[in-house]
Amino acid sequence: MGTARETADGREHLSRVVIDPVSRVEGHGKVSLLLDGQGRVREARLHIVEFRGFEVFIQGRPYWEVPVMVQRLCGICPVSHHLAAVKALDHVVGAAHVPPTAHKLRRLMHYGQILQSHALHFFHLSSPDLLFGFESEPGRRNIVGVAAAHPDIARQGVLLRKFGQEVIRATAGKRIHGTGAVPGGMNRHLAGEDRAALAAEAERMVQWSHEAVGLVKRLHRADPALYDGFGAFESGFLSLVRGDGAMDLYEGGLRFRDADGAIVFDHVRDQDYRHLISEEVRPWSYMKFPYLRRLGPQAGWYRVGPLARVQNCDFIPTPLAEAERREFIDHGRGAPVRATLAYHWARMIEMLHAAELIRGLLADPELLAGPLVAEGPRANEGVGVIEAPRGTLIHHYQVDDDDLVSLCNLIVSTTHNNQAMNTAIRAVADRYFDGRALTEGLLNHIEVAIRAFDPCLSCATHALGQMPLALELHAADGSLVDRLARD
Repeated sequence: MGTARETADGREHLSRVVIDPVSRVEGHGKVSLLLDGQGRVREARLHIVEFRGFEVFIQGRPYWEVPVMVQRLCGICPVSHHLAAVKALDHVVGAAHVPPTAHKLRRLMHYGQILQSHALHFFHLSSPDLLFGFESEPGRRNIVGVAAAHPDIARQGVLLRKFGQEVIRATAGKRIHGTGAVPGGMNRHLAGEDRAALAAEAERMVQWSHEAVGLVKRLHRADPALYDGFGAFESGFLSLVRGDGAMDLYEGGLRFRDADGAIVFDHVRDQDYRHLISEEVRPWSYMKFPYLRRLGPQAGWYRVGPLARVQNCDFIPTPLAEAERREFIDHGRGAPVRATLAYHWARMIEMLHAAELIRGLLADPELLAGPLVAEGPRANEGVGVIEAPRGTLIHHYQVDDDDLVSLCNLIVSTTHNNQAMNTAIRAVADRYFDGRALTEGLLNHIEVAIRAFDPCLSCATHALGQMPLALELHAADGSLVDRLARD
């Protein structure tokens, strides 16, 4: 992030461009670009201006209510909060290891969430930009436009998401805000009829997911200068990995790679996250800025999510996704893939991985029978870490002797990516904004950079309400030069 020099009177004289709110993301936020007298971008800021309150009002509630309550953070990724909470509270109820049946059912639920969320983001929110172009007609740049021009792609996207939602319904009880997972395990088996119905569709979902990876690769090959250069910047990567280095979206140890791809720390226990990560507060946003303690806030920020996970692991333990991961890694020619738009490619590889895992799990008879809940010596604290669709998600709770929550700390995926999103905005604005003319295409270029992270601003700040969209350009003296509004 750049900082302009002060003038002789000690004050900054900067123009300001405001995008309010960012569209086609989950939640609400705005962007400010601060320009110097020559129209050069000096700072780029993603503002999250809604109040965050979940961590406070969960305090005083019985711990067993928490896995259901925290799902209200978001209607897009409630399963991720549901499972992160129960994983944290497993430690409170003394369930060091939940029964195998419960463990497999939780994983099945989680992979359904990964698949449906990735399908929603790519096909509904991002494919209009990628298929029609960032400066295409706004009225066409939506899922309805995709359905008209590319009906097969739109249909597959809708049905992939529907399949993932059906997996969630079968394991959690409802497509949104289910109750299937409980501290210590699960409260239901998979019904035989649900297993049969899902298994009948699983192979087709794998095929369509594989085709989605192929679609993204074709887009990259058609315009490599755009896809490799748009919003590209160096950063570290954080994610969970399995003990053998494999990608694991449900559990594992924390691994961090620096901007050159070297592993800085590996297999750190989820319970020890506080020794690694701290959070900085800045006055212009309610969303915090996490960083590695040992590197500090200036050098210690990082990226999470598909782009991090696909490159952080040593391999993906399903054959089709692993073959695609190898091709993705080769695309970097020995260096980490840093382009912001590469998130979409990595996201589709993960969707393929989830589809393969779902297909395999549905053949396991333990989903239909077996013990569901474990317990052991009671504890007063627990941490749950999971790889949500958007990246690493941390839930941390302390519970008093009366079973009431006394502390709640949540670091959600979008919060981890906060500094990275600000950096991407700066990179795109430097390249596409001349400091003089405002266009809808410019606005969308900036939004495309944010959208690639699949941010869930509702999760990150628990926002309520809606805002209009306006882009304003102010001269250095504060006068309004230009304004563009989207109703």
